[in-house]
Amino acid sequence: MLIERRARAQECRVVPETIARFIREAAEYVPLKLKTLDNLPHTFEPARTPVILQKYEREPNWKLPAVAARYPRCSTDRDTAEKNNFEWVTPGHPLFEAVRRYTFEKAGETFGNGACFYSLQHEEPSRIDFYRARVVDGMGHVVHERLFAVELGANPSPCLREPNVLGNYLPADPPKELPVIAVAEEPSAWLHRNALEAFLEETREERLAEVERIAHHVELSLTELLQRADEEIGKANEDKDKGVAGAEGRLAQAENRHSELLARRERRRRELECQRSLSLQAVERITSVLIIPHPEREAPDVRSMRPNPETEAIAMQVVMDYEKAQGRQVYDVHEKNLGYDVTSLNINSGELRLIEVKGLSEAKGTILLTPNERRVAEDRRDCYWLYVVTNCNAMPTMQEPIKDPARFPWHEVTKVAHFWLEVNAMTRPMMVREDGVPYGGKRS
Repeated sequence: MLIERRARAQECRVVPETIARFIREAAEYVPLKLKTLDNLPHTFEPARTPVILQKYEREPNWKLPAVAARYPRCSTDRDTAEKNNFEWVTPGHPLFEAVRRYTFEKAGETFGNGACFYSLQHEEPSRIDFYRARVVDGMGHVVHERLFAVELGANPSPCLREPNVLGNYLPADPPKELPVIAVAEEPSAWLHRNALEAFLEETREERLAEVERIAHHVELSLTELLQRADEEIGKANEDKDKGVAGAEGRLAQAENRHSELLARRERRRRELECQRSLSLQAVERITSVLIIPHPEREAPDVRSMRPNPETEAIAMQVVMDYEKAQGRQVYDVHEKNLGYDVTSLNINSGELRLIEVKGLSEAKGTILLTPNERRVAEDRRDCYWLYVVTNCNAMPTMQEPIKDPARFPWHEVTKVAHFWLEVNAMTRPMMVREDGVPYGGKRS
């Protein structure tokens, strides 16, 4: 159980590479000039902090130190920062938070008007609505906030998408005539049934467990203090009866202390009860995005880049079977658009693999990474793997798994914002089973 929790934490953690990428890309819009240090990972020297970023420290919900007028050399990698005495910039650092708020504010202005993207995967136009929802406790404090993306039109019913789904699409101008889906009714009721209720229950479960732990410690500590106050009252009473000087004053102090502790315990009990009470609030649609099939998706050079659902399904099954045969816990997450298709966990060693699966119908060919897959491959080099299954039309054969595929010379396809790499299946085929059939293959 502990290994599984650690693996989930490893999968979800925000790595230094991702933080550095965000700061580097967002800084251009502030603008915040950054001088990168190539000899140290994820390290930069910022110029003077723009005044526009310092305004956020005056907001009521700012709980961090003030934004400095200028920061020394910074690194998003903790070890690098500590070793070189650099400023460690990570979520929760004033500079990161100021840049994040500025970016969110500017993005809200743009996306609030809606947007349009081209997609290679879509056969028909669709619309993605982005919602923000908050879970608030009885004290009025925001416990959790989450972004939801709901797609309409691509399937018979609405479906949830990961909020980073737009990274796989190409920005486009809106069409002259909007498709019907652009004015379809909001899926508010569907979102509540299929996502928000689960979000609330998940948050409630976590909050109740946390509050119970706090309540237990509060009861123990305050009850102990009350017992000590009772003992002091008893001693002061005895001394008062014996005529000890100052006993009457000690008795009054002890009784006041006892009353304060009782009131404090009752106040904490009421506060904890309010913290147990959770509700959904501030559910709002932030923006809607129109997804249009790429106008050149049928062109020969573009059509070859479109994934074949049947080939991909075969490749997924081969990889899932292989990982299970290795004794690993395997989860299919390809519909979540996380930048990988499978999570695989070795319960004995704790090794986590984030696996991107690619299928080829023939013995060799070209495989493609979407921009989102490329970003995740670059950011999660510690546990990102590429599994390629060839010959999916005849005898599926899994090639040797590749760790850290970002080290290879991928070529950018700017026309559709994808990256390709040539695969020759004849060079390093995967091991075969005991019956002589390549793993995942079939006897003829």
